[in-house]
Amino acid sequence: MQPAITLTTAGESHGRCVTAILSGLPAGLEVGEEEVNQQLARRQVGYGRGARMQIERDRVMFTGGVRHGRTLGSPMSMVIENRDWENWRQEMSPKPHGAGWESERRVSVPRPGHADLSGGAKYGHADMRNVLERASARETAGRVAAGAICTGLLGAIGARVQSRTVAIGGVRDEEFDCSPGRWEAVEESDVRCASPEIAADMRRVIDEAGDAGDSLGGEIEVVADGVPPGLGSHVSWDTRLEGQIGQAMLGIPAIKAVAVGAGMQASDTPGSEYHDAIVRADDGASWPFTRPTNRAGGIEGGITNGEPVVVRLVMKPIPTLTRPLPSVDVRTGEATEAHAERSDVCAVPAAGVVAEAMLALVLASAVCEKFGGDCMADLLGARDLYMRRLGLPWNGGRKQD
Repeated sequence: MQPAITLTTAGESHGRCVTAILSGLPAGLEVGEEEVNQQLARRQVGYGRGARMQIERDRVMFTGGVRHGRTLGSPMSMVIENRDWENWRQEMSPKPHGAGWESERRVSVPRPGHADLSGGAKYGHADMRNVLERASARETAGRVAAGAICTGLLGAIGARVQSRTVAIGGVRDEEFDCSPGRWEAVEESDVRCASPEIAADMRRVIDEAGDAGDSLGGEIEVVADGVPPGLGSHVSWDTRLEGQIGQAMLGIPAIKAVAVGAGMQASDTPGSEYHDAIVRADDGASWPFTRPTNRAGGIEGGITNGEPVVVRLVMKPIPTLTRPLPSVDVRTGEATEAHAERSDVCAVPAAGVVAEAMLALVLASAVCEKFGGDCMADLLGARDLYMRRLGLPWNGGRKQD
């Protein structure tokens, strides 16, 4: 199924820029470059980041689909320039070089855990820089820019997406209550962990890994509040919302596992303890049902059920190590150490920001699919009519007289 909103990115890690094109946005959505820049800045920080983030100061430029601060309904184009391009102009030039020129930054020794070898084999690249430049997580700057726009669309219907670090290198924080104060503490933490004590332990293990020439992964939780019931569908495998979320999350570099709600514990829990009871909501809400627990993560049968959408992601350690693993030079066949590219020790906090963007993209697309409309006024009007229909007394989705 073609999503209502689609995202295409272009650009290489050390190329001139990263470009993001969002298609399917309704006209009339308020957008601002500063709001996008705030999200780009969040992506760049985090304990354990490498030297590249000290070079870049990401700023977006709207280059299409926007006029006077509002979307036009046409594809929206955004550009984020790479400051490091100045140091790579000759190496990454799109123009052909003269006879006899040889790359000084050619990569012929693949890194275990990276796309170098498999991508080189697939596309026939003897110089695996042609692979790593695009496989680099630098591309996620475009996703975060697009996610910021989708976050604005979700905000227009009262929904919000946030993330936190659950674990880094075996140090875990499972005591989190999702209260506003705790989310504020997450934003103030350089590891995106609300507990100062656990955050200190996370920084300690990152330091230890860096000193050892190693890297660390971790676990991330992304939560979307205010999501209306009825997004997604059960009628076809490709319309189930968990499947769309899973594809979006597993498409983030280094993400190796995804679960919705308490999905990682589902195999060890009996149904009587896993499933969420349904009770009446007596707070006057238009959707008159609620749950005392949310192990389903806000999605049942591929459809949102009105509870917060909760997603867990497992991130592997960064594959570039300052003490490289054994590898093979593909030109000579000789054993050697893997190529070492400038990289992070730990990027889990930044990955949480990328995951927010991807969840926002999926949910915003589902909102547009559900409520339709070529402009925001039509979309919001359809949303209001739908939510009124869901109020009690309720009879198969139709209010009784």
